[in-house]
Amino acid sequence: MIYSENRVSSRKGLFSIMVAAMAALLLLTSCGKSMTKLLKNPDPAYKLRMAEQFFVKKQYVKAQQVYEDIMPYYKTTPEFQDIYYKYAYCAYNLEDYMNAENLFKSFLEIFPNSPKAEEMDYMRAYSFYKQSPKAELDQTNTIRAMGMLQTFINTHPGSARNKEANDIIDLCRAKLEIKDFKSAQLYYDLGQFRAAGVAFSALLNDYPESMKGDEYKLMIIKSYYKYAEMSVEEKKTERFEQVISQCYEFTDRFPDSKLKPEADNYLNLSQSNIKNLNNEQIKTPA
Repeated sequence: MIYSENRVSSRKGLFSIMVAAMAALLLLTSCGKSMTKLLKNPDPAYKLRMAEQFFVKKQYVKAQQVYEDIMPYYKTTPEFQDIYYKYAYCAYNLEDYMNAENLFKSFLEIFPNSPKAEEMDYMRAYSFYKQSPKAELDQTNTIRAMGMLQTFINTHPGSARNKEANDIIDLCRAKLEIKDFKSAQLYYDLGQFRAAGVAFSALLNDYPESMKGDEYKLMIIKSYYKYAEMSVEEKKTERFEQVISQCYEFTDRFPDSKLKPEADNYLNLSQSNIKNLNNEQIKTPA
């Protein structure tokens, strides 16, 4: 009896899903027919009113279709600027940031003296920022966004958008720092200690004001210490001396760091290694 009831319930559920799917399909078909009818309408003024309604209702796909259709009619009219402006924002609001960037750029080329030119210039740069991927991936768009936002700041020194532009540049820079840190850490984790030392050194040079500067410097010390340990005997003294030099630099640059005891430990270890190596050389007959 229970098995039978379960089968009935299952069939009812399946029937409900089918009904919902059919309703959705009918709605899509109806919408498609409605849009086709609208686009075939010969009255551009009516189409513009409908496009404006779609835009206000955030139905950006529909608005985009209609704006695109009526552009040829309005190209030489005063309305064209507003149409193109909203057309560009349709792409942006649909998260088609690559197309949006091109449209914002085109707006500036077509309407260089528009009151909206500053906004379009900013949105073009911001569209690159919106294409910035997570730190592990290629950061070409992040770098381009930083450059374009800085150009915006230089071009519009009095803009109210400059604070936000500077904040975004800082976010982009932080993302690049994370990417460079992960690359350096990967060298260390793979046991490529010389490459890790070079990479962490570059990281510290590129981001000298980083809150993690002492961590990067300690990683330089650790990397070169590991590299010295793995070196052939005749190179060890020279390479432990390099570690000692890095430890002294750590103390000079980060005297109050909580990581200083660890840096001091590597200093003592390196000095002990050099002492032992010198003693071995004395014991070894010429």
